[in-house]
Amino acid sequence: MENFKRKEFACKCGCGFSTVDYMLAKVLDDLRNHFDKPVIVTSGCRCETHNKTVGGAKKSTHLFGIAADIKVKGVGPKEVYEYLDSKYPDTFGIGLYISWVHVDVRNIKTRWKS
Repeated sequence: MENFKRKEFACKCGCGFSTVDYMLAKVLDDLRNHFDKPVIVTSGCRCETHNKTVGGAKKSTHLFGIAADIKVKGVGPKEVYEYLDSKYPDTFGIGLYISWVHVDVRNIKTRWKS
């Protein structure tokens, strides 16, 4: 991981779960390099207990260390979403929310806007 430390992806409950998929790290490094601005991971890995606490989906990609909810400092979520969608048009899960973007490296293309 060029621009990140494992602890940035650690489960927020403090359980120690911090597995990060290599491809996810590459996508986030690409995002950081493209915008030349810090990428903040607001939610990375989640254990089952924490995922339930935050209302995550039963089979959330966060449970497998292949997802991150992110913000790019000084860049709007829509612009981040549009960049990721154009850079990776045929793969990954990318979701647009009011104040952040979800990105995961699942094997199929999935898009959503909340």
